[in-house]
Amino acid sequence: MADSDTPRRPPLLLPDAIHQAIKPGTALLRLETTQSREGLLDGAWWPHTRDIEAELPALISALTEYLGPITRVGVDASAWNVLPTRLVIDDQVVHLDSDPVGDDTVLITRGHNDHFALLVVPPDTTADAAREAMARAVRADNVTQAAQILIATTPGPEVGGAADPAVGS
Repeated sequence: MADSDTPRRPPLLLPDAIHQAIKPGTALLRLETTQSREGLLDGAWWPHTRDIEAELPALISALTEYLGPITRVGVDASAWNVLPTRLVIDDQVVHLDSDPVGDDTVLITRGHNDHFALLVVPPDTTADAAREAMARAVRADNVTQAAQILIATTPGPEVGGAADPAVGS
């Protein structure tokens, strides 16, 4: 079989935004709107706070620009300070559902059946850990659950160094 006969797989590219400074309030998305989406997650979001009424409008506005109207958002109610049943965002009603998806995921629904799953990076995450988690979440070949991505990218306590109180004197 000649090289030209070999099926080419599209490159696993990350959005250019991953190379910029990531800060709270950032959403990093890999928007694939076909049913053949391969990765478990379609993107990642790093809210400033756990106040969904303050944080969600910017995310929904950004998503609406690319996806069209968002009808529902599913989040774990225990992850947010208060969870209203709906919000009006850009003159559109968005219904909020308390889903047991885990505090590390938000489910976005466009229309009736098109769902997008986003990793939610906790607000108090360091910039480096958030950047790494978001980069992993948007990889087209990602098969790692959101919770596992957060565990893998959260720095642990230093052992054997100056930060370890058992070492030193």
